[in-house]
Amino acid sequence: MSLLGDGARLIDVASARTLAGAELTAEVERVGAELAALPTGVLFARTAVDLPSVLRYLAAFETGRPVALIDQALDAEVLAGLVERFRPAAVLSAPEGAVPDGYTAQDGHWVRAAADGIAPHLDLAVLLPTSGSTGNPKLVRLSRRAILANAVAIADVLGIDDGEVAPTSLPLHYSYGLSVLNSHLIRGGAVLIEPSGVLGRGFWDAVNEHKATSLAGVPYHYEMLRRLKFDPESYPSLRTLTQAGGKLRTDLVTEFNDKITAVGGQMFVMYGQTEAGPRMATVPSARLAEKLGSAGTVLPGGTFGIRRDDGSETTHPKIVGEVVYRGPNVMMGYAETEAELAHGDEVGGVLATGDLGYLDEDGFLFITGRLKRIGKVFGNRVNLDDLEQAVRSAEVGIDVVAAVPAGDKVVLFAEGADKAICKDASRALSERLHLHTSGFDVRPIDTVPLLASGKIDYRTLESRI
Repeated sequence: MSLLGDGARLIDVASARTLAGAELTAEVERVGAELAALPTGVLFARTAVDLPSVLRYLAAFETGRPVALIDQALDAEVLAGLVERFRPAAVLSAPEGAVPDGYTAQDGHWVRAAADGIAPHLDLAVLLPTSGSTGNPKLVRLSRRAILANAVAIADVLGIDDGEVAPTSLPLHYSYGLSVLNSHLIRGGAVLIEPSGVLGRGFWDAVNEHKATSLAGVPYHYEMLRRLKFDPESYPSLRTLTQAGGKLRTDLVTEFNDKITAVGGQMFVMYGQTEAGPRMATVPSARLAEKLGSAGTVLPGGTFGIRRDDGSETTHPKIVGEVVYRGPNVMMGYAETEAELAHGDEVGGVLATGDLGYLDEDGFLFITGRLKRIGKVFGNRVNLDDLEQAVRSAEVGIDVVAAVPAGDKVVLFAEGADKAICKDASRALSERLHLHTSGFDVRPIDTVPLLASGKIDYRTLESRI
């Protein structure tokens, strides 16, 4: 199966060019021929929201060339570490500056000097880093089967067809953004390539000009759209909203669902992880108001189980434990070194998500927290996600907040808050958890730092403590 369904097209705002049909196929084949001339092995593609990046990804996928999609803004030291560990055949659209040992600069790329390298596993198609701009990321190994299975499942539950036009509201190296691309092209839909994102004026001009039909966003995007007083009536073609990348406040789910349904549209809340290629569940739009707070029902072809503390699994309702997902879109495993690129499937379609949650009587999943998003306040374990939600719901005037552990207390960074509001938040948490206010260090911050995916950059915040 190809990712390019009948009618698939790319609309590139920067070049005022639309590629479809034979012309799109010819462009993908042209880029594929360029990639074939490179040494054997996995390619690292530094990826932006632009037509060349999309064509490189499609060319690699269609020709069976494994490709790692790397954030173009990735820290230079992190990129250097990845290149040293994985010895890719080439780093496409390489940054300016010193060329790593063992590589030569050719046509804007770093190309490995040695022709030989580890032959990647035949099933390997896409690699995505597990973290953002800092740290020492592993690569998630996704097979061609996993990418295709998830694209089809998403297209089925969202009702994507050849009349859909999806703008690039998310980075393409981010699994959610990549899934938007995949699920639309495989059904012959269009992808509108516009790099400025939902906070850019050019983005919304392109939405209207090219009659975009849907918008994908993470919680931060919806927080910002609320501040900007987003009104779907201003964008007559836009009739589908999708949200993933973390839990959105239920009041915002209600607000945006009401806005889009008022104009005859629909909203889908989804749940996923990069390791699942990436989506696992969707709340049907018709039941969104009824199932507020839910991550949805499992995608076609998948199943959920809840792993209890004793290691047993259950699907009985209202039992909290680690969410375990099984499906054809689960990764082959992780890679931390070049040698592991040759490994086959090491997880057998089973993903222990690290999320805590439960199923209700109708099979809808509710996520209650993370196994590892835990801090301590005077020796008492607290869920950091719960603390963030508690601050947002405390009605002290804080909408964007990020909590990180700090020894025997928790530091919470409150975007746009003054010192008085921060004190109010500390008191609210103290009263709620019956712990002294000094255990909750709420600090003002101009802007909570974000990764390219729109998720909070907790590593950067931890470095500021």
